Amino acid sequence: MRILVTGGAGFLGSHLCDRLLADGHDVIAMDNLITGSADNIAHLAGKRRFHFIHHNVTNYIYLKGPLDAILHFASPASPVDYLELPIQTLKVGSLGTHNALGLALNKGARFLLASTSEVYGDPMVHPQTESYWGNVNPIGPRGVYDEAKRFAEAMTMAYHRSHSVDTRIVRIFNTYGPRMRLNDGRVVPNFISQALAGRPLTVYGDGSQTRSFCFVLDLIEGIYRLLMSDEVEPVNIGNPTELTIREFAERINAITGNAGGIRFEPLPVDDPKQRRPDITKARRILNWEPVIPLQAGLEQTIAYFRERVTAED
Repeated sequence: MRILVTGGAGFLGSHLCDRLLADGHDVIAMDNLITGSADNIAHLAGKRRFHFIHHNVTNYIYLKGPLDAILHFASPASPVDYLELPIQTLKVGSLGTHNALGLALNKGARFLLASTSEVYGDPMVHPQTESYWGNVNPIGPRGVYDEAKRFAEAMTMAYHRSHSVDTRIVRIFNTYGPRMRLNDGRVVPNFISQALAGRPLTVYGDGSQTRSFCFVLDLIEGIYRLLMSDEVEPVNIGNPTELTIREFAERINAITGNAGGIRFEPLPVDDPKQRRPDITKARRILNWEPVIPLQAGLEQTIAYFRERVTAED
């Protein structure tokens, strides 16, 4: 197939490009490089079946030739980014999704939206199933990302119902792995960069809030299976193994040998207390579940960060 990946130079988008190319597809990566990085796709430069376009998808998207699928991954995706770029985050979720869906309609292409567990907000149902409508503060500081993705889901389903666009929606839970940015602002790069510097890890609140962490290659496998499936409704892709942030910090310190310990700071506004996917649907429809243990995934991720820190020094 000939496939467009918006946000193709980002953390997830670049791994997706790798997977699609490995399976024999022609891949066009599109990115404005605001939060993505050319370094993430540098190893693909010169490959015959890979092409990069520097473009902001909130502007009209034009592509010559046929297109079989569009995977819409363009968006700031960490609290640091969407708090710094609130309007751009809202625009890529609304205008960017509209433009990408318009292209899918024009080309007769399958469309897969990268949505997020953030659509569930600070959930009052645990674990979160796809049928849960969420508990989101639309005017809070995190609302720009949560509502952008909720709107993008609504727009995707409207194009499916009104224009018969062949759509998929993946709700992505916490993911980690190589190619995350050192200053990403999410918990994994924060903890690892602090640990490698020998500093105490910053835990917000008392650390009792929970998360579940999925290694990036597990996530990409789930997304690929969803793309190739016939499922139109949203599907959770994430790791259902849950642990507290404090336990996670202790794990990072143990693997890195960091003696800096942990320091506690006030919990940010609207920070979810619990987050864990119910992946019953993914198991049933996609025959998918994560297989890479946390220890193995963290060791790969820490090795990547160690290289980056050394290179910057």
